[in-house]
Amino acid sequence: MFDVRNVTKTFCLHHQGGTEITVLKDASFQVGSGECVALTGPSGAGKSTILRLLYGNYLLQDGYIRIGNTDLAKAAPRDILSMRQSHLGYVSQFLRVLPRVSTLKVVCEPMLKAGMDAVAAETRAKDLLHKLRIPERLWHLSPLTFSGGEQQRVNIARGLGPTYPALLLDEPTASLDAANRETVLELINVARQDGAAIIGIFHDKAAREQVCDREIDVSNFGVGYVHA
Repeated sequence: MFDVRNVTKTFCLHHQGGTEITVLKDASFQVGSGECVALTGPSGAGKSTILRLLYGNYLLQDGYIRIGNTDLAKAAPRDILSMRQSHLGYVSQFLRVLPRVSTLKVVCEPMLKAGMDAVAAETRAKDLLHKLRIPERLWHLSPLTFSGGEQQRVNIARGLGPTYPALLLDEPTASLDAANRETVLELINVARQDGAAIIGIFHDKAAREQVCDREIDVSNFGVGYVHA
């Protein structure tokens, strides 16, 4: 599902005389369907850079990335957007949604874009919000008014709502209490058992051991440093 070969990523620091820093060099790995893999390594090693490359937020400079049938080096912007809607979910550390949109609609949105029926999407959204302990009395409010932990749970509900064949997870259990952490890990395991290929950053070692099949040490690909 994920095929990464000889990927190199360099950043140019224009505010420091055009200094270039190579964060990744010849990064290569594969992740199959039904497999959950953790990216590990010290801060600055390039873990978040890899996620952003896979999601298409960073331009691929050198190498090859294929996700399913999409070759990111050759894909047009519309192809990247189509892949995100139907094929690739991304749970980031921060909830980025339009203001004044209700929590229920926020969670339903990616499922509707993926082609799910409106009734089925709402049923799925309500089930996830219940499981993630978001009180029903808050569903009509914008999640931007919520606490950090509540926003993270809404973000997880958005990312895990559609049945994506590929998932990217950036610290999905950060800011969560013990009960909600266990719920999130259970949902990740369900997605993996349903065949999703998952790549994630989990600083929590116990979380990695609970959901991940193996680890990829990103420091093996790093030759520089950048604050990610």
